[in-house]
Amino acid sequence: MIKDAAWIRTVHEKDDICPEFYTKLHIKKNIKSAQLYVSAAGMYEAYIDGKKIGDEMLTPYWTEYSARTQYQTYDVKDILGETSELSFICAEGWAVGAMAYSRYKHSWFNHISLIYSLDIEYMDGEKQSFVSGENTFVRTSQILSSSIYDGEIVDRTVDKFEMGNALIDEVNTTLIPQEGEKVCEQNRISAVKYFVTPNGERVIDFGQNIAGYAEIRIRGSRGDRIRISHAEVLDCDGNFYTDNLRSAKQSMTYVLAGDGEEVLKPHFSWQGFRYIRLDEYPYRDVELSGFTACAIHSDMKRTGDFSCGLPEINQLYNNIIWGQKGNFIDVPTDCPQRDERLGWTGDAQVFVRTAAINYDVERFFKKWLADLAYTQGENGAVTGIVPMVRLGCEILVSAGWGDAAVICPWEIYRAYGNKDILECQFESMKAWIDYMHSFGKEEYLWLGGEHYGDWLAMDGDEYIGATSADYIASAFFAYSTGLFVKAGKVINKDISDYEKLYDNITKAFKDRFTKNGVPIERTQTAYALALHFGLCDNRELTGEGLVKMIEENEMRLTTGFVGTPYLLHALTEADRTDVAYELLLQDKSPSWLFSVKQGATTMWEHWDGIKEDGTFWSDDMNSYNHYAYGSVYDWIFGVCAGIQVHDDGAGYKHISVKPKADKRLGFLTASIETRHGLLVSSWRYENDRICYEVTIPEGCIAEAEFTGNGTVCKEVLTEGHYKRIMLA
Repeated sequence: MIKDAAWIRTVHEKDDICPEFYTKLHIKKNIKSAQLYVSAAGMYEAYIDGKKIGDEMLTPYWTEYSARTQYQTYDVKDILGETSELSFICAEGWAVGAMAYSRYKHSWFNHISLIYSLDIEYMDGEKQSFVSGENTFVRTSQILSSSIYDGEIVDRTVDKFEMGNALIDEVNTTLIPQEGEKVCEQNRISAVKYFVTPNGERVIDFGQNIAGYAEIRIRGSRGDRIRISHAEVLDCDGNFYTDNLRSAKQSMTYVLAGDGEEVLKPHFSWQGFRYIRLDEYPYRDVELSGFTACAIHSDMKRTGDFSCGLPEINQLYNNIIWGQKGNFIDVPTDCPQRDERLGWTGDAQVFVRTAAINYDVERFFKKWLADLAYTQGENGAVTGIVPMVRLGCEILVSAGWGDAAVICPWEIYRAYGNKDILECQFESMKAWIDYMHSFGKEEYLWLGGEHYGDWLAMDGDEYIGATSADYIASAFFAYSTGLFVKAGKVINKDISDYEKLYDNITKAFKDRFTKNGVPIERTQTAYALALHFGLCDNRELTGEGLVKMIEENEMRLTTGFVGTPYLLHALTEADRTDVAYELLLQDKSPSWLFSVKQGATTMWEHWDGIKEDGTFWSDDMNSYNHYAYGSVYDWIFGVCAGIQVHDDGAGYKHISVKPKADKRLGFLTASIETRHGLLVSSWRYENDRICYEVTIPEGCIAEAEFTGNGTVCKEVLTEGHYKRIMLA
């Protein structure tokens, strides 16, 4: 841990140039152990004798800095020499830099600061510490500027300028050990194509939209200048397109040292891109082998896998995976490319169940939810962004967004069976319920206020769908309260008052928003929420009404961020899985497969981000790496493959395996590595038969249903591998 160390800084005027703090080490004898503890207000990279320590990026990562800042621990025993230089290059990062589209600077700290402690124990038991303080020196680095959104300028020809001793600083934050996974390079993708656009732009295509950076290996002359820009898509004429980045430049500039092969890549910035443009490149020939796209994300274990007989659905699944990878960079960001990249709570809650199928995200969400609790207002309000950042406009306390406080811990508990997440977040969950309960004049409804509504739905105005904010807010008031009651029972809390509250909310909702047991608002989202949240008495008529709306829209959806995660589930719960399959397989906009047909390699923010004619829906709200609509995989996994955590269980100890096969897919295999082992559900059509196979992990039990030709085979399965054949 860090103790007896001081926060240190350099002078303000030099903050634009990334400073380098350093000290000389003199090791007296043989080392038994050597632990380096480091944190920063900003970002840092640690070096010993010019060699970077570890493979982590963007440290110390993003927390609610007003409450806590993480520190990292490195074992440096084997890389210390008798005399060594310990150094740290720092940048503004999230904590000090200009953030979001408002570019509000110094959101938390006024300047870059650093703190470290190198604790050494020698073989003879003697201990020695080297700590940050006035004996640490400062010089400029060769990173002349660094910005999360704009990229970096690195000049390898400049001499480092000595700035003298570091200054003692005061930093108002609490240091904690790192809670989340490290962020590091995860995938390396070779360039697939070099071409010149109709506008004469020199462009390299990596074939996959990623979050990360372009690595360039090059030999050149001293002073040669290389500048590249990044983009996700091309326009309808095949030209490089960056308007959707808004103010983010996503540009990297390098000046070569000219001392052999040089490896060029950013230190404190990342980009969202599939293409790079060679804005400055003083060489005629472009060797594709010298360009690699390096994807970064939190170091989560991959747990899920999927394949089926339709290439389009397989591509959709691949897009969902890449959407998660590109936006799980320490916090669940909305996008990795434009001047935003923020932890939007609504995106996180709609995707959390899918996220926990694809990857082990227990630690990831535990860290983020702790920050959510720290940002929560004294009245229980949860804003749309965690950690907080100033946008220059109001960040709403919105239904469907603030509900991440309840939905996310519940789903993490359901996925992994660890009650600790509910214990840790219980007061935060309760505070959010109390906030909704206290809002407005109606005790059991959430009426009034401003909300994001059914964001980017296709049945409303430019951004917000047609389903009323009062309807959505009151529906989520009921849903989250019901989940809170379940959570309280799991950890043996007295939630009797909230059971009564839930009953009153559901009654009030039905009285105000339904007639004859059917929602009075005729939108796909309204009907889907009522069905899935249990807020309509006449489920049959509501299901029929939902199907009719879909049919009237030529078997296409109209839902946005709020309705889409529940739409297919609602249809299945209304016994219309056939219609849910029709929506899944639809390739006309709006649909999941429309973007696939348009060549997408990640999930889009807007259903028709690129229209049929190649033009764009919008410039300012048009990310091509937005994971929210990837929540459809929760339905594919839970209904098509039929794998769900049983209602009375958690952590896949007690499972339901009830696959609903469809011949158009040909075959399907889905799996998840649970805490108990590998769980697999698969089926395939063979002539007039459906062949089911299921693998149940050790110590688990599954309630299984296999369907074929109008018959259902029900049985209870324990650990092992099973095959069942039904007539199609």
